[in-house]
Amino acid sequence: MTRPITSSQTIGPFFHQALLREPWSDRAHDDPRADIMTIEGRVLDGDGAAVGDAMIETWQADATGHYNHPEDRGDGAARGPGFRGFARVATGADGRFCLRTIRPGPIPAEGEALHAPHINVSVFARGLLKRLATRIYFPDEPLNQRDVVLNAVPPARRSTLIAHRAPGGAGQRVLRFDIVLQGERETVFFDI
Repeated sequence: MTRPITSSQTIGPFFHQALLREPWSDRAHDDPRADIMTIEGRVLDGDGAAVGDAMIETWQADATGHYNHPEDRGDGAARGPGFRGFARVATGADGRFCLRTIRPGPIPAEGEALHAPHINVSVFARGLLKRLATRIYFPDEPLNQRDVVLNAVPPARRSTLIAHRAPGGAGQRVLRFDIVLQGERETVFFDI
């Protein structure tokens, strides 16, 4: 008996149906000390075409530079109500995503050093066998000059990790951060 050869397709992605919940894209909370902002951007392939079925996960510190994690050195007292530190957003058909969050504080490092405020990002999409990891740094941040991770990236490529200001809505700060999966303008991704 001869069986036909089946196609070599991957299943999914099922991000939109199974892994996304609307409140997970809004990580801002009602803490008057928090600098609330919106980060918007697009996920693009190497040809500049939109990746309409990607999922972006983010993990970040709070405004004082501490993570919502039991192993964090902070006592958690400064965290605002409802701060989770984790978010998950999908891209639309046009590759766009939008995340409402707070600006994280500098993160304690070894000794007296500090990591510049940043947001850790994981990208999941059709055709990726494992997630891609990158970071979003903030424009005009003095600590960017001394951040160990950012400064390990060749100077010509660092701009792919720094968001830039975009025209925003009524009194809210809006930053733009596009993720390019490959090609000449490829975002810097880290081995994890």
